[in-house]
Amino acid sequence: MTDSATPKPRNHALIVAAGQGERSGLGVPKQYALLKGLPMVRHSVERFLSHPNIANLWVVTRSGQEDQLHYALRGLQGYDVVIGGDSRQDSVKNGLLAIAATGGAKNVLIHDAARPFLSDAMIDRLLASVEQEEAAIPVLPAIDTTINIADGYSADTLDRDTLWRVQTPQIFDFDKLLHAHQHWPEGRNATDDAQIFKAAGHKVAVVQGDESLKKYTTAADFAEPPEQNMMQIRTGMGFDVHQLAAGEELWLGGLKIDYDKGLSGHSDADVLLHALTDALLGAAGLGDIGDHFPPSDPKWRGASSDKFVEFAVSVIKQKGGSINNVDMTVICEAPKIKPHRQAMRENISHMLGISIDQVSVKATTTEKLGFTGRGEGIAAQAIATISME
Repeated sequence: MTDSATPKPRNHALIVAAGQGERSGLGVPKQYALLKGLPMVRHSVERFLSHPNIANLWVVTRSGQEDQLHYALRGLQGYDVVIGGDSRQDSVKNGLLAIAATGGAKNVLIHDAARPFLSDAMIDRLLASVEQEEAAIPVLPAIDTTINIADGYSADTLDRDTLWRVQTPQIFDFDKLLHAHQHWPEGRNATDDAQIFKAAGHKVAVVQGDESLKKYTTAADFAEPPEQNMMQIRTGMGFDVHQLAAGEELWLGGLKIDYDKGLSGHSDADVLLHALTDALLGAAGLGDIGDHFPPSDPKWRGASSDKFVEFAVSVIKQKGGSINNVDMTVICEAPKIKPHRQAMRENISHMLGISIDQVSVKATTTEKLGFTGRGEGIAAQAIATISME
């Protein structure tokens, strides 16, 4: 039982991805069809997970599609899965009940996985709107001439200045939306949650929509022009060296390793993550680690190097890119890397938001030659391959 005095998380997001995708004709539920190299559902999941003002993310899937969902979202963390119902409103209701069971929320954003290209700006507009309103939806003006059809013939021309296209995500006061769903007539179809919310006597404000929030429904929607669908495959390389010194901690691949010496540097001196950061930034054409985290800046003294990797990942995503795989080599005589290699791969896969089979960590020596051969330091190389528009 949640203590009523405990403040509720401010904003939850719920993605509806429980459809069968029969109209798409793709042979697979459309939420798992590839768009720009990723399953469609993954695009909006990544966007909500990366937004700082979304406290919890829920993904509603169809019974029997759980494995497909987890595979599509492999490497991502921080979301909960809910089994949907026979209709869209049943699926949303199941998601709302799941949120309520964990203590509820102040606001909830309801989004369709079929609108994959969600922006932070769109989320921000909706969050700002509920500072004053109890609900808001994004809308765009009708562009084409719109008519009624009677008996197969053109009838009245409608005033398109009064017609608007409705999109998702839509944001609502959580308690009021849950109540509205619980009192919605059984078996009655609703095209969106705003319809259900208004039927309960509430007002719904509007905000500017986004043309990028196109809804993918049929096979033709997925057949994008080649110039829009093509992704560049880019490769970046990174190399770093740090000196071994007594009295320092040894961090490699985000893992603290027991050893009589550690690596010396301005941050935690994780030579492997530094090489990886440079490889990622290089692939995206964004300079190197020193450009973004200069060693002269005292704020990075002793900093955990996973922050550098996470920054590189975030800027790649902001540029519309995704990480395909990374391959890294640690060069040292000691300590032995093999006993720690799997844990390093797991750490790095979580940092990058990709599956562990997309992460390779190897180790080699220089046969006692050079500074690494003499045990004076450790070097690391990294190669990152990304897809980018």
